[in-house]
Amino acid sequence: MPRRIDDSCIACGACQAECPVDCIYEGDIYRIDEDVCIDCGACEAVCPVDAISEV
Repeated sequence: MPRRIDDSCIACGACQAECPVDCIYEGDIYRIDEDVCIDCGACEAVCPVDAISEV
């Protein structure tokens, strides 16, 4: 299952830097393109506010 970023995101960019398939993009908060996500979990592991979880 792909990951999702919830509204507690602080837009620090840590997740985007870790993504091996560049499926995370910036907006008011960061978002994950669920069609591209390979569910590696790298983003979730580095999120300082635990804003990332499985869909």
